[in-house]
Amino acid sequence: MSISKKIAHKAEAVKGGAKKSVGRATGSPRLRTEGRGDQIKGNIKQAGAKIKDAFKH
Repeated sequence: MSISKKIAHKAEAVKGGAKKSVGRATGSPRLRTEGRGDQIKGNIKQAGAKIKDAFKH
């Protein structure tokens, strides 16, 4: 997997974490839920990339 894809997946997870934190701070359940979803999606994509790399070698 290319380094740019790995960076994009990590950025998505970080963005989700930030969004979740802002939602928690402001008391917005919608923002907190969206952030959690983005964070999980980014983490799953990272895990998939690691699995692909493991079988590639």
